[in-house]
Amino acid sequence: MRYLIWLLLLSYNIADAAEPHNLILFVPDGLRSLMVNALNAPTMNQIKQNGVYFKNNHSAYPTLTMPNASVFSTGRPLGDTGIFSNTIYTQNEVHHAKDSTTPFLENDDIIDELENQYDGHLIPFSALLDEAQIHGFNTAVIGKLGPTKLFHLQASQGEFPILIDDMTGRNSSVLSPSLLDLIKQNQLPQTPPSRGNNGQAGNATTPGTLVNNLEQQQYFIDVTTKVVLPYLKSQNKPFVLVYWSRDPDGTQHNQGDSLQQVIPGINGPTSLSAIKNADNNLNQLMQTLTSLGLEKNTNIVVAADHGFSTIWKESKTSDSINQQYQDVPAHLLPPGFLAIDLSHALNLPLFDANQPDHLIGVNEHPLSGNGLIGQDSAHPVATVVANGGSDLIYFHGNSKKEYVEKIINQLFHEDYVSGIFVNEKLGRYPGTLSLSDIGLTGNAHTPMPAIVVNFKSSYSACRQPITCSVEIADTPLQQGQGMHGNFNRADTYPFMAAMGPDFKNAYTDRIPSSNVDMGLTLRFLLGLSDHSSEEQNSGRVLEEALINGKEPTFRHIKKVSDPGIDGKQTILNIQKVGSHYYLDSGGFPGGTLGLY
Repeated sequence: MRYLIWLLLLSYNIADAAEPHNLILFVPDGLRSLMVNALNAPTMNQIKQNGVYFKNNHSAYPTLTMPNASVFSTGRPLGDTGIFSNTIYTQNEVHHAKDSTTPFLENDDIIDELENQYDGHLIPFSALLDEAQIHGFNTAVIGKLGPTKLFHLQASQGEFPILIDDMTGRNSSVLSPSLLDLIKQNQLPQTPPSRGNNGQAGNATTPGTLVNNLEQQQYFIDVTTKVVLPYLKSQNKPFVLVYWSRDPDGTQHNQGDSLQQVIPGINGPTSLSAIKNADNNLNQLMQTLTSLGLEKNTNIVVAADHGFSTIWKESKTSDSINQQYQDVPAHLLPPGFLAIDLSHALNLPLFDANQPDHLIGVNEHPLSGNGLIGQDSAHPVATVVANGGSDLIYFHGNSKKEYVEKIINQLFHEDYVSGIFVNEKLGRYPGTLSLSDIGLTGNAHTPMPAIVVNFKSSYSACRQPITCSVEIADTPLQQGQGMHGNFNRADTYPFMAAMGPDFKNAYTDRIPSSNVDMGLTLRFLLGLSDHSSEEQNSGRVLEEALINGKEPTFRHIKKVSDPGIDGKQTILNIQKVGSHYYLDSGGFPGGTLGLY
């Protein structure tokens, strides 16, 4: 049946085309859907009104950049891509991450090293640009370091794909002589500028940045519009271009408008200027398409990877707040609070996963939040991997059963936890749901987490709670700055809209959609392989958004665990289209914003 739908849609959109259409994916990292309006983002708002607006969109959970980049690129859920979070456990040490087994993945060298560790199959599915190039498209990816790399994991064989990110010219990533000549002719540097003041996160007493990522992103969009797009046009071949804008994400993380205060949080002037910065970049790109005569033959998809929340670090139950840290205000959660609390609960030492053999002492916390629990840092019983609004727990050795139950019991007693998801191979535990319930089981090559812990979320005073969400976050960033990764509806609700020759005009799509869906839809538009299936967590082609496509029906359902300690239950709010599930929010009742 799915194969017949694929052929039918193909006839709708490609049969009348003289040649394949160009495709541009523009990713405004961390853009919340409800923040797009005529004031904040006029260019995106125009696409929203004149093209297709995906009003019921969903991020993959955990709601982080690298996981969602992997699903955009492959059209597969996280259980298949294995990029479970921005920071994962890799089993083998990663040299470019200072020999840690918990590398932060937003780094080209780390991705290349992991590709080598997995014999060229870190992700067991082809990347979008690699496959598009095989099918006759010229390809380019420009912008934020990390997610750009996941769109072309194979080594370049010639001029394409063109990769320009933060590390271009600073590592093995090099551009062709013809492109370098064009960059020189346009009086642009061969290496991108740094983020400058925008990269300053501040500390417990010093506010973070008060400026958006203007200079670096202006370089990227200038290279895109003055060099790459004219060059792609000159090749007389259809092309695929991915532009990943670091703003508003980077600025929302580091903003200094709200040190230690949740109001205004990520709704202050600095964060709003970052949304406008990304919108200006998109406007420059679209004007260039028009001037080059490419707009009528180019599909443009604007799709954010995840939403955003303001960081909240208050707890009454955590042992970690009873210590004094030089870099953490009194009575607020430090980075690594979950690792600290679990090591106390198990009565085992805690080592910093990012500092070899470093035992965490009293009044000390893991630098990045990642911890190794056990008598020996080389052979821990558990690894806690911090990822902002959610943390991952991995178990090692033969004593899993002994520790799993103790850890789950401790999680139920912490007021900062809202929802526990357990690998079904470890058994069923009252009050928890499984990793398969949230799409984290599949064909992944990287180690699967044992437990995913979602943290509590709520909202500050405002008319629309989803635009002023707050979440407990395991991060070195401060209370009042920005984070994501959580299972609240604010983090699972990124902006997505599209326009072009294959999309409907002035259409609001109220059917549930997701980043996995868009990953599959991109492949369909390019005539690439059909990765669709009837699995509940796999993607579908967003046929209702395409010319002559019909709307499917959908319904709301809820999945509820058995009662756990103190009657707590992990709940999922779900929408369903056919066999496909869309996860709105998850957690304990009263503990997750948007969980009804």
